[in-house]
Amino acid sequence: MRKKTTKNKAISKPKDGFIRVISGQFRGRKLPVKNVAGLRPTTDRIKETVFNWLMQDTRDATVLDCFAGSGGLGFEALSRFAKSTTFIELDLSAAKQIEQNISTLKLENAQVKHTNSLTFLEQKNVNEPFDLVFVDPPFRKNLAQSSCNLLENNQWLSEDALIYVEVETELTEFSPPSNWLLIKEKKAGQVFCRLYQRQVN
Repeated sequence: MRKKTTKNKAISKPKDGFIRVISGQFRGRKLPVKNVAGLRPTTDRIKETVFNWLMQDTRDATVLDCFAGSGGLGFEALSRFAKSTTFIELDLSAAKQIEQNISTLKLENAQVKHTNSLTFLEQKNVNEPFDLVFVDPPFRKNLAQSSCNLLENNQWLSEDALIYVEVETELTEFSPPSNWLLIKEKKAGQVFCRLYQRQVN
């Protein structure tokens, strides 16, 4: 009598993916991305729209990529000759992957802060303020409002800084600081893309 053999079914682990740099000095480069719960890389279509908006403003900008995730926005800015980019990412595996991608591209003007973005922004900034900030938090956690308030209140922004905010379309309560002027806006699928410019009296 033959014994029944049970096959060990391998539990399929979600595959890691990649992001593609769409323009600039690293155009066409594919960078690995860890498959992390809640990580939602900005699509090429949205990136193209955003960086068309920022065409004249990325070169030589000091950039802050909050809730960096894949780092797609920050790497796109670096490809377009941003002066520097600081990535903030809470998930350790995602942060390490950003560091690896920085090494792969041989970048010396990028750094990763492995921490909670709100915790980071709650500090008063004593260094050079940022000219361009990306705020693309996980959806449905009400993080965009707090992040933007902290950016404004804790000296993180240069006088005429640009701030890109990406939120879910159903979020109706978001209200930017009163001195932020909305200069571009687009709905793309389930997200609202908005670009603000800081105004100083």
